[in-house]
Amino acid sequence: MVDKVLALCGGVGGAKLALGLNHCLSPDQLTILVNTADDFEHLGLHISPDIDTVMYTLAGINNGALGWGIEGETWHCLAALEVFGGETWFRLGDRDLATHLFRTSQLKQGASLTDITGLLCQGLGVETQILPMSDDCVRTMVATPTGEIAFQHYFVKAQCQPTVCDFHFVGIETARPNPLALALLNDPQLTGIIICPSNPYVSIDPILALDGFSDALKQAKAPVVAVSPIVGGAAIKGPTAKMMRELSIPTTPTAIVEHYQGLIDGFIFDNADHQYKVPLSDMHVALNMTNTVMKTLEDKILLAETALTFMNEISGQKSIDHKNM
Repeated sequence: MVDKVLALCGGVGGAKLALGLNHCLSPDQLTILVNTADDFEHLGLHISPDIDTVMYTLAGINNGALGWGIEGETWHCLAALEVFGGETWFRLGDRDLATHLFRTSQLKQGASLTDITGLLCQGLGVETQILPMSDDCVRTMVATPTGEIAFQHYFVKAQCQPTVCDFHFVGIETARPNPLALALLNDPQLTGIIICPSNPYVSIDPILALDGFSDALKQAKAPVVAVSPIVGGAAIKGPTAKMMRELSIPTTPTAIVEHYQGLIDGFIFDNADHQYKVPLSDMHVALNMTNTVMKTLEDKILLAETALTFMNEISGQKSIDHKNM
């Protein structure tokens, strides 16, 4: 039986598996560590897109059709702002604004992002612990042929159209990992770490790049299992596959394992990629091929159950050898 699980998570894709895990585990068993390098300041407000997506998803109020924001949202404030010529490219709904207003006011009063996230979750009835990857400021910059742009300008304003040349995480050198997550990695009751099917390059890499976090992950006694964000050469949601092609990385599950090489003990990939089973078998990780496309709540729960069972199967067989390669 699983005792405690840590999930590393980005936005929409990761939130789907986080919801499945939330149905399989009790609040005291699951901790979700969320990327905050996508955070930015807009209209004077501190926006945490990935945290909010995970939080709204677990609260059961997320807009499933859009993949972000709140279901049944209204846009009166945005419409009024547009009349004045204000920036409306990042769509903030009326109810969503309350989240950002509260977060920003609390930050100005000296509260940490961790504590604020806890208060927001409490208000929304989310009992599972959702943690920002760091209380320090990290910002993803996207290198393009015409220069660097902030991630949200690339992702939302430019709708992922610029060609990606590289990524740069401003502030990563001095940012400290969330101490609650580090403590959990050393907790003897931790029985597994799951890397959700989020974008490896802009959602998971900022977490792994935090000072000392990857080392703590390698030293953790619990197995680390990653779920592939690539299915049949494409990403289910978001620009992961486009980014990989532009960075000359094959859009295959083997490329994902290579990216996480030395950190993971197990890898879950989709049935649609069965042709990669043989090359994957040479990559020093345990494998599990299943359906990873999460269209329904049942899909999310089934994948979560598969991941938890898979972790338990390899927990007693964790090898350190591949982590020293």
